[in-house]
Amino acid sequence: MKNPYEVLNIKEGASEEEIKKAYIELCKKYHPDKYSNNPLKDLAEEKMREINEAYDYLMENKNNNGYSNKKEYTNDTQLFREIRMDIQGSRLKEAEEKLNSINSRNAEWYFLTGALYQRKGWYDGAYSNFQTAYSMEPSNMEYRRAFELLNTANNNYRQPYGQRGNNDLCQMCTTLYCMDCLCESMGGDFIRCM
Repeated sequence: MKNPYEVLNIKEGASEEEIKKAYIELCKKYHPDKYSNNPLKDLAEEKMREINEAYDYLMENKNNNGYSNKKEYTNDTQLFREIRMDIQGSRLKEAEEKLNSINSRNAEWYFLTGALYQRKGWYDGAYSNFQTAYSMEPSNMEYRRAFELLNTANNNYRQPYGQRGNNDLCQMCTTLYCMDCLCESMGGDFIRCM
């Protein structure tokens, strides 16, 4: 997390009123609704996320002196929401750091770890984590869908070569090779090599 005072453009040790005033001004300036038909919409959303994070941090820690670069999360739900946003925004390193900071490994943790691994291309790890999340909460349709999609892709990938659909070209080449061998054994040559 960036220094919250810098994000809100205020001096360190600012009063609660100064923090609120700066927050309101920045919200008016960067609110994504102002950029609905603008190519800068994604940038405005990212800026608003930073502003909200900085404001929340300062308001929760207004009695603490100084700013700590390590964010303390009081609510796993908030942290899981941030991890989802990180994965969707391809900020995989940040998502992984946040997942590793969580001690309680519930179904949501396994699901998000699976989503992270899938984005990294680590499909065996993704499969294992999706399976664990789904087995912990079989009624969760999001976990079920992720597990079934990866399971289907996994089964298709692992099919033996002879069962992968149309293999007419392989059969044709094998037939030609066999015919050539038979002709050569009888003194002829079906396929001439140059």
